[in-house]
Amino acid sequence: MAGQPQPPPVYVYGAEYVARCDALCKVPRRASMVHALVEAYSLLQHMRVVQPRAASMEEMAAFHTDAYLQHLQQVSEEGNEDHPDSAEFGLGYDCPASKGVFEYAAAVGGATLTAARCLAENKCRVAINWPGGWHHAKKDEASGFCYLNDAVLGILQLRQKFDRILYVDLDLHHGDGVEDAFSFTSKVMTVSLHKFAPGFFPGTGDVTDIGLGKGRYYSVNVPLQDGIQNERYYQICEAVLKEVYVAFCPEAVVLQLGADTVAGDPMCSFNLTPEGIGKCLNYVLQWQLPTLVLGGGGYHLANTARCWTYLTGVILGKTLPSEIPDHEFFTEYGPDYVLEITPSCRPDRNEPQRVREVLNSVKGESSARQTLVLPSF
Repeated sequence: MAGQPQPPPVYVYGAEYVARCDALCKVPRRASMVHALVEAYSLLQHMRVVQPRAASMEEMAAFHTDAYLQHLQQVSEEGNEDHPDSAEFGLGYDCPASKGVFEYAAAVGGATLTAARCLAENKCRVAINWPGGWHHAKKDEASGFCYLNDAVLGILQLRQKFDRILYVDLDLHHGDGVEDAFSFTSKVMTVSLHKFAPGFFPGTGDVTDIGLGKGRYYSVNVPLQDGIQNERYYQICEAVLKEVYVAFCPEAVVLQLGADTVAGDPMCSFNLTPEGIGKCLNYVLQWQLPTLVLGGGGYHLANTARCWTYLTGVILGKTLPSEIPDHEFFTEYGPDYVLEITPSCRPDRNEPQRVREVLNSVKGESSARQTLVLPSF
């Protein structure tokens, strides 16, 4: 109802949940660092903290195959990194089959499902699960550090209540697992801005990847090059989302905000700061739709915590003080101990002409999509 105060955002958190996420070998202790900084800035008091529960086998099987889940459970119990069948399920170099990995996957999946249910039940308009956003996992294999595609599970949960879901992926890497899951449907639209270059993982997401069958034109890909900074990134993001919003009329949004796009990340690719990502986030929030906010990549742990804490402030409409408050991980923020991240001197390799071509291509797809959905007389 207009004029009624909005319920506070839901923030999914539990001590056991964060401890499980801390054990992920690619981002050790990251979940704790993010939560500790959010708490140090006194942001928890402005949100409704909701304890997650682990996803059941049945809930995970809404997307993943029984064979994959059963194998993941088996190697997780045994801690068997050399199982002969693991390779066919994507387990190995990028996704080691370490002990307890199944419980970790179920915890992340369950947390995103918890957040999605809060939105579907009108308990909030924004729900946050920063340790979520693992967008590469396929239905029958792990991929790119992702064992379970919690983003897909969250979208499927929201689809039980909302007819059209928009998935927006601002991670450095193409959101291939989510796009693949919904490439044949017009009910879920996927939009991904990402680095696209020869040899760069996962190698998909060119502007010509637009979906298949009924889902043709419902996958939107914006391939970008190294060095992009806030202003140009936001201009591109806004131009694309404006087209998408008008053409698709989403009823709910899932946002993946991987922080591996931020200057200083070991991926050494994009040159964004949290302010740039925050502008993109604000653009989506002004639609005032039910919005599920997930994390994703981010391998400079302190910068990832800075970024997601800043974005939590954006969601709450709060300006955070520059000085990092004293807390358990304070020493990780040296030598400057401030929230801001300074862009590097890396040149922007995105040529204006190429950016225009990509945007024109997206606009062309948008026109084609509207022609498809218009009734024929």
